[in-house]
Amino acid sequence: MADYDFPRDLRDAQLRLHHVRAEYSALCRTLPWSVEPAEGWSGDKQLYSDYVGAMPDSPGYTEQQKAEEARLRRLVLDLSIAVSTHPYWATTAAGTVVEQRMALKRTPGALTRPFGEEPAPVADRSEVAVLVA
Repeated sequence: MADYDFPRDLRDAQLRLHHVRAEYSALCRTLPWSVEPAEGWSGDKQLYSDYVGAMPDSPGYTEQQKAEEARLRRLVLDLSIAVSTHPYWATTAAGTVVEQRMALKRTPGALTRPFGEEPAPVADRSEVAVLVA
């Protein structure tokens, strides 16, 4: 893949998107299976299999978990929009946008930047505007 000279703010927005998406995924793995408290269940044995689906009781999300999940989901959406609508894309040839988008996702430093050089976690939506200003 060719090397492209992406604007710094676009690279930073993509990097933040990687980090926020990873943080969101990590949070979701720790949450109960149901947002609201719900009884567990077990299903029927599947045909031609010994598998029986089942879920334990779910205590539901706490108010803090609901707020954090919503905040991170909103940040992922906002950063995705910031990256995909960045003015840089209007300057690229129509036939190379997909190739460049894939290259941006794999820009050196996007996934391999040393831990100490990572930008601080995004605190709220107001920081998204700074990334593309």
